Amino acid sequence: MSRYRGRHRGRHARPAEAPLAQAVGVARRPAVTAGMALTLVATGAVGVNATDAVAESEPLSLSRAALLQASDSAEQSAADSARISNDRSGANAQRAVLDAKAQAAAKAKAEAEAAAAKAKAEAEAAAAKAKAEAIAKARKAAAEKVARDKARESAINNAKEDPRSAARAMLSDYGWGDGQWSCLSQLWEGESAWRYTAENPSSGAYGIPQSLPASKMAKFGDDYRTNPITQIKWGLWYIDKSYGSPCNALDFWNNRFPHWY
Repeated sequence: MSRYRGRHRGRHARPAEAPLAQAVGVARRPAVTAGMALTLVATGAVGVNATDAVAESEPLSLSRAALLQASDSAEQSAADSARISNDRSGANAQRAVLDAKAQAAAKAKAEAEAAAAKAKAEAEAAAAKAKAEAIAKARKAAAEKVARDKARESAINNAKEDPRSAARAMLSDYGWGDGQWSCLSQLWEGESAWRYTAENPSSGAYGIPQSLPASKMAKFGDDYRTNPITQIKWGLWYIDKSYGSPCNALDFWNNRFPHWY
């Protein structure tokens, strides 16, 4: 008769050993945490065998020498980083100073070049203006001289009809201006009334300036009796030589009676 293999089989059966053994093995194996891993690495770094340093379920630790060495290494690393940072900051600061100096020098050079260019342009403009003004002044003077020469020529050509205009045009030969003209006009008006044929019946003085004798005027031309220009030339020369100016001659003439000079 066969045995009963009913519902109580599982209740009295011996548990399988494999699961238990596996469970015990798992319970006895120490868990390797991140801290333990770091400890193993540090221990290996100082020459300790990592296999020997790990014990079942015992925490790993560094020796005092290893800690001091690690601390010194960390301090040295920090010092190196600080030194590099300081060196880099110093180099950057020095580079900034050099850049600023270079920019200032470039700016100063540009300003100096601009100032020099401006001064040169102003000098050239002033020179051009002065040259233009000098040319204009020379042209004006030349035009005025031409006008005076034409007026003089016309006055001389018409001296017999208008001896006063001829004499006035000839004042400039001695550097006399209009201020002397009124004196000359009064002087020769009193002497001859500006007639080139006037003759003093008692003395024989002749012509516009009343030369005595008349032949003195031959110094400026043999036509002294018929040419008022020859007479005026001699009369102006005589006044300049004897009195210095028509106004001085007139003063002398007014202080003599009967009038003479």
